[in-house]
Amino acid sequence: MPFAITAPSLPPSLASYAALTSDNFDEDGDVSMTTETKRTAGAVSIVTPGETVTTDPQWMRGHGTYLDENDGIVATVAGQVMKVNKLLSVKALRSRYQPEIGDLVVGRIVEVQTKRWKVDIASHQTAVLLLSSINLPGGILRKRTSTDELQIRTFFSEGDLLVAEVQSLFQDGSASLHTRSLKYGKLRNGYLCRVSSRGIQRSRSQVLTLQGAFGAGEIDVVLGVNGMVWISQKPIPVIKEGQTGSVTRLEEEASEAIYSDKNDFIGEATRREIARVGGCVKALVRHNLRVDEEMLNVAYEAACEEEGELEGEAGRRVVEKALGRRMGV
Repeated sequence: MPFAITAPSLPPSLASYAALTSDNFDEDGDVSMTTETKRTAGAVSIVTPGETVTTDPQWMRGHGTYLDENDGIVATVAGQVMKVNKLLSVKALRSRYQPEIGDLVVGRIVEVQTKRWKVDIASHQTAVLLLSSINLPGGILRKRTSTDELQIRTFFSEGDLLVAEVQSLFQDGSASLHTRSLKYGKLRNGYLCRVSSRGIQRSRSQVLTLQGAFGAGEIDVVLGVNGMVWISQKPIPVIKEGQTGSVTRLEEEASEAIYSDKNDFIGEATRREIARVGGCVKALVRHNLRVDEEMLNVAYEAACEEEGELEGEAGRRVVEKALGRRMGV
């Protein structure tokens, strides 16, 4: 018996926002295509495996499709039909993160090997972080020696969380990471929030700072494009007595703190606001909205007006308020 997937109904505010912001574009700038012979204008172009997308010979098949005996393009996965020029492809509704060079990702160390670490970045394959791709404590730039290899677990060990950048891709699609920057390294004093990678918007700034409400301090948010979001208390640089505040000295102190396993004390107010920011991220993704700096700021402002967890009806109200403020309503 055949079955069909219908588009979910959205509240009026969510539907109006989607109409204004999506403009039939996906996160890569590709234009979505509706099957004119099967759907009315404005319908969401969702297909199921085995469904014919089009029989028009002008289109070339892409990922997620194949040609049948009548040269029609047929979907192999359940997803949204996308087109780039004359190329048709089907983007799966649910899929694992595909790394791209330059992506900022949050990962977890799963294995320590000789001269490298294996990192889980929620992709099809684990990523690789080489010993030569990290900063040594003290900001020293030199060739890695056998002594550094013996001390490899003092930098990262199994279970550690880190933020890194995708440096290159191997032929099998796995990623090579690096942490050669002060904004990268081991993560502490925070909370890991995992959502779908489709819910994180690629932008120029994936690391942002929110001013915590109700007496909480500043909160750092790392929006990993792989769907792993790190929310933590903003570290306060400590300058010891007799030290100057030079950039070089601060870089040395920062690089030494990157590999520390000791968490700082976090006050109750800050912990509560960290949890609130995590609830905002989950609520936005749950309502199929992209998380970026502007959207997270307005969502957090709206969440401060709610009490309790941002689940169900409370989460919907927060999202609608955030959309209204972003749209200027």
